[in-house]
Amino acid sequence: MRIRSTGTALLAVSALSASLLAVSPAAAAPAAAKAHQGGLHFGHIQYDSPGADRGSKSSLNAEWVNIHNNTRSRIQLKGYKIKDNTGYTYSFGSYRIGAGKTVKVRTGKGTNASGVRYWGRGWYVWNNAGDKARLIKPSGATADSCSWKKKPGRSGVNCH
Repeated sequence: MRIRSTGTALLAVSALSASLLAVSPAAAAPAAAKAHQGGLHFGHIQYDSPGADRGSKSSLNAEWVNIHNNTRSRIQLKGYKIKDNTGYTYSFGSYRIGAGKTVKVRTGKGTNASGVRYWGRGWYVWNNAGDKARLIKPSGATADSCSWKKKPGRSGVNCH
């Protein structure tokens, strides 16, 4: 009888250990969700440039989005698009974003360089009260999106 109760206890401990191991990865999932997002995604969006919105070049270029490549490979962005809720669209030309690198897309006009692209607009894109940015793949599928509502004292949103 003693052998059976020991065997039953051992079986119960094994079952409990297995269930705890099965729960551990799921329990870790919420912590992983807070980690840096993988793939190609929005980083930070500065939707409200400092000062009054008067449409100056410096004010327009102080409104921007960061796109981060959190992969181990370079990605060709040709054909990718950024869109807002209104339908304003920026289309990437030939541009490779390096592994672990970020490209900033400024709303206004300027000279494209490594790590920065200019939308070329003469007025603002992002609605300060709330909007949604979408990163669209060349296939038309959504690669990422980020939305916000204006909060007092904030002019940007961290999307990951």
